[in-house]
Amino acid sequence: MEVIDNKEKNRFEANVKGELAIVEYSLKDEVISITHTEVPKALAGQGVGSKLTEAVLKHVEERGLKVKPLCPFTKKYIDKHPQWNEIVA
Repeated sequence: MEVIDNKEKNRFEANVKGELAIVEYSLKDEVISITHTEVPKALAGQGVGSKLTEAVLKHVEERGLKVKPLCPFTKKYIDKHPQWNEIVA
């Protein structure tokens, strides 16, 4: 799954089977706040949200940023995958 950072819209995007899954964010200083994750109903239950969230967290880590998981989905994902606690603001 290819994930792009659409900086103009402040969101990460993944086109999966012609459907757009997104993770919205805001960036302030060196902290990226994840505010919303949305996966189309057609893709529900296929792990798209988890794969997208993991890709976003890898992107945050590679850029040397910290993440503030305001989105319940992202927070739950990090709780289940504690290796990401290192980058939580």
